[in-house]
Amino acid sequence: MWRLDKEQKMNTTVTQQEIGKRIAALRKRKALSQEDLAKLLNISRPSLTQIELGNRNLDAFEFRQLSLVLGFSMDALMAPDFSVYDFSDPDNLEKGSVLEERISAPVLHENKFKNVLLYILEKCAGKPNVGETVLNKLLYFSDFNYYEVYEEHLTGAVYRKLPYGPVPQNMDSVLDQMVRKGELKRVKTNYYGLPQTRYIPLIKSNLTQLRASEKEVIDRVIDQMSDWSGTAISNYSHKDMPWLASKEGEYIDYELVFYREIPYSVRNYKEEDE
Repeated sequence: MWRLDKEQKMNTTVTQQEIGKRIAALRKRKALSQEDLAKLLNISRPSLTQIELGNRNLDAFEFRQLSLVLGFSMDALMAPDFSVYDFSDPDNLEKGSVLEERISAPVLHENKFKNVLLYILEKCAGKPNVGETVLNKLLYFSDFNYYEVYEEHLTGAVYRKLPYGPVPQNMDSVLDQMVRKGELKRVKTNYYGLPQTRYIPLIKSNLTQLRASEKEVIDRVIDQMSDWSGTAISNYSHKDMPWLASKEGEYIDYELVFYREIPYSVRNYKEEDE
């Protein structure tokens, strides 16, 4: 439990969830991964995940270790005007700059996005279940799985949380553009009595635009999910932490992949710990 004296308890209005967010922000400011910090605290990565989500308390020893590693005091952590930028660390400026780049907002690389889309359709367009719903989810899991494994963006697409699952921003305009250019053919069909929009690739993807690591992640997503129905893949996406932790209609933060648990997590954290 948090060990606060009586005066601190009376003055504390910060929720446990907010404390967890502040700890996560300080960790990132120090350019530490969850695995790094968990090792320094001698706790498991899932335990640290629960702390940062505000679902687990810290005992006095853990809190002391955390404050030493991240360089904060109780007063600073609980302050109403808390700002992570008040905690500078000159020794980590170079490493911190790399981290800042990693967690920066994604920027769509339209050419890469189109080639990933074409590559997925080359593999899956012949499957009767692969309409817009399935296609959106295959793109989502390719993007977010790649980010979890390599901590960098695949296409840079921004995804929004919508009722039927995550959807890439500007997807309709990209598809319309590709249809006009003769790169895709749009087909209206019925699938088990329901209307469905499918896309047939009319050109091949430029594989020189895809690194081996990117192609490998996309292939794994295709192998796992491309035979699923729209309902099945939507239900699966609704239980993924990035979608769960986001608000309806808002953009989904790529950083939330680091809070995934099995079976959604695609990064072998156990091997990294060893």
